[in-house]
Amino acid sequence: MKQYSLKEIILTALIASFFTAAVLNINFINFAPAQINLPARASVFDFLNKIPLLKNFYPPQETLIVPPKDLDLKKAPEIYEASGYEEQIINSVKNSSPAVVSVVITKNVPVIEQFYTNPFENDPFFKQFFGDIQIPQYRQKGFEKKEIGGGTGFIISNNGLILTNKHVVADTGAEYTILTNDGKKYPAKVLARDNIVDIAIIKIEAVDLTPIKLGDSDSIKVGQTAIAIGNALGEFKNTVSVGVVSGLSRSVTASGGGTAQTIYDVIQTDASINPGNSGGPLLNLAGRVIGINTAMVSGAQSIGFAIPINQAKRIINDILSFGVIKTPFLGVRYITITPSVAENKKLPFDYGALIAKGENGEPAVIDGSPAAKAGLRDGDIILEISGRRVDADNPLISRVNLYSVGDKINLKIWRDGKTLNLDVTLAEKI
Repeated sequence: MKQYSLKEIILTALIASFFTAAVLNINFINFAPAQINLPARASVFDFLNKIPLLKNFYPPQETLIVPPKDLDLKKAPEIYEASGYEEQIINSVKNSSPAVVSVVITKNVPVIEQFYTNPFENDPFFKQFFGDIQIPQYRQKGFEKKEIGGGTGFIISNNGLILTNKHVVADTGAEYTILTNDGKKYPAKVLARDNIVDIAIIKIEAVDLTPIKLGDSDSIKVGQTAIAIGNALGEFKNTVSVGVVSGLSRSVTASGGGTAQTIYDVIQTDASINPGNSGGPLLNLAGRVIGINTAMVSGAQSIGFAIPINQAKRIINDILSFGVIKTPFLGVRYITITPSVAENKKLPFDYGALIAKGENGEPAVIDGSPAAKAGLRDGDIILEISGRRVDADNPLISRVNLYSVGDKINLKIWRDGKTLNLDVTLAEKI
């Protein structure tokens, strides 16, 4: 009888134990639920298959993914129902979007072509050293009409009046085309550009349009929902972003296209205002315009600004009534009072507008102006206009521009230690 070494006996015992454990494991797996059975079976067989001696006895198993018992792939998908708040946003956008348009800017630009010349073509002496050298040169070869920019606007009358930003249509040498939400294209004419507020009105020849509804920007509150719609990046029309009114009565200096303009009393919002959104509407939950998207802070996130719609209403009324914008005129020179100005000049208020002469001695109150007729004097401090405070964020010029030519306003002023109230009727600035 063959004698086995200790090493062979131990090896045989190990193999027998291993086979027994594998068989038991597989039997237990067979009785397990499907979610455990199939993956576990595959794991055991794959492990056994890795042992060279056993690989022929235990071929690799396919790993099957067993769906959970509660997953019915044939069940119809649930219909998502928007919440009350979401429904308000959806309806606001749905009702307003047909009035939002894209403004396409085109212009004849020079066509520049490159050509090559040899400066030593007619000079044999230098040509023998430099050979047929070719130096690039540039020259103009006519003009071509090219799209150079874009923005947004919104329809405010059924006969084709459109409100936008002045900086969108600032180039008097360009041509403007309006693309409506239904895909129609119209050439546009700029009717008016306001020189103080970043607002312009353009016109297309169309009828039976659906104008957007205008709200009341004086009634908005910090924290309320704000919805911005615009032609984002000049490419994605009627892009919608939602945020809140982050602040009121801001003053910012906006720049672009080689120009800069300070705009006052604007709305701050964290609803995204991207390049191309300029001139689009800022809406409330009722779908009414509360502002005109006009600027964003470059390098920052979610800091945008919109001109309150009430500032545009005067301009709209002027165009409808007179066909031109009539700028209201008070007729004073002034210094906006800040805490530092008040300290330097020993003034009793750190806000308001101090009526003062110009740097070259120009009169503080212009002769024959509404201010002169009302009795305003050099050294008076205008504190309020019809109950609206005058300060650095809301300077005198922005307060006056809320009114129309012919409007009567009340000035609260400080003079010689007393507070006075004077009525002034605004005239047209010539």
